[in-house]
Amino acid sequence: SIILQKTNEIEFIIIDGNSKDNTKKIIKNYNTYIDYFVSEPDKGIYDAWNKGIVAAKGEWLMFIGADDELLPDAINKYLDLLNSKDLSSFDYISAQNEYVNKEDKLIKLLGNGAEWKNMKKGMSAAHVASLHHKKNLFGSIGYYNLNYKICADYELLLRKKNSLKSYFFKTKIAKMKVGGMSFTTKAIKESFEIRKLHETRPVLINKILFYRDLIAYKLFELRKSV
Repeated sequence: SIILQKTNEIEFIIIDGNSKDNTKKIIKNYNTYIDYFVSEPDKGIYDAWNKGIVAAKGEWLMFIGADDELLPDAINKYLDLLNSKDLSSFDYISAQNEYVNKEDKLIKLLGNGAEWKNMKKGMSAAHVASLHHKKNLFGSIGYYNLNYKICADYELLLRKKNSLKSYFFKTKIAKMKVGGMSFTTKAIKESFEIRKLHETRPVLINKILFYRDLIAYKLFELRKSV
């Protein structure tokens, strides 16, 4: 889904955690499309992403996980946006993601932007295939915190609190399938700890948000199984 949309403006970087399956063989088959590739042991997805940040030469960085997929024309939509608006002073641009089941049927649409009034309660932005300004964001607040295994993307964006300069691009950009770690009780617990760390909400409110998310998750699992 990336190769089909790749242009000369796009740098394609792959960071692999020393996979023992056919991953490296598959990647080598597409070597002419890949600008940078490394396969070595790492400490998880955010360690891999940090390596990608260091390797990247571009102004804007997009992260796509192994099971994520760009929707057709996604890159052109972003390029058109960046060419039509001066967003050079922004930290972060997010869009919308399709959350689908194993049969590719749409379950729900994710992403409402990264406004502080929403972010202090939980991750409101769809992180998959969103854009991060290398200098404005990572250059000012650092990289992903490896202490968090599932929601380090949320923790990173919270560091700037209400000074995060974000833009919401209301269009569908990527597709993500059920089964990822983002939709688990572990992710809910980690989000609770991140809100606690950054003191985004009072202690009692944070606990209420934790139970709210836990109940919503259980109800979602129940609907999904019907």
